[in-house]
Amino acid sequence: MNALTLLKRDHAEVKRILQKLDRTTDRGAKTREELFTKVKLELEVHEAIEEEIFYPTLREHPKAKEIVLEGLEEHHVVNGIVAEMGVVPFDDETWGAKLTVMKENVEHHIDEEESEMFSRARQVLDKSELDELGVRMEARKGQLMDQMG
Repeated sequence: MNALTLLKRDHAEVKRILQKLDRTTDRGAKTREELFTKVKLELEVHEAIEEEIFYPTLREHPKAKEIVLEGLEEHHVVNGIVAEMGVVPFDDETWGAKLTVMKENVEHHIDEEESEMFSRARQVLDKSELDELGVRMEARKGQLMDQMG
């Protein structure tokens, strides 16, 4: 499993859940809660495999260091919004606004990763390194899903 393929697959799943979540209304509190729980788990696991395995490897390369630091900051911003969303009632009028901001930040992060960061990764890591990272990331993802999911 190539690391970039794994991350793209995760990105597609998060986007799919966010689209469903974006279509909910204040009256769909139960659906919102279920989808939010699902996307929160996906984000936490995805972020963990990036921060534990992918980002540290990429950060070792001077050409990639800046984009990795930016990615870490974007994770931090999204984590703050997700934490706020977790304490606001799902039928509260502000919940939808928080979702919009979170969704925009996640989509921006995904777009930047898949263009700039993945391009940089292909420059500084060869196919065998990306494959090895992917194997490690997939194994760690399985562990985390078992623990958290």
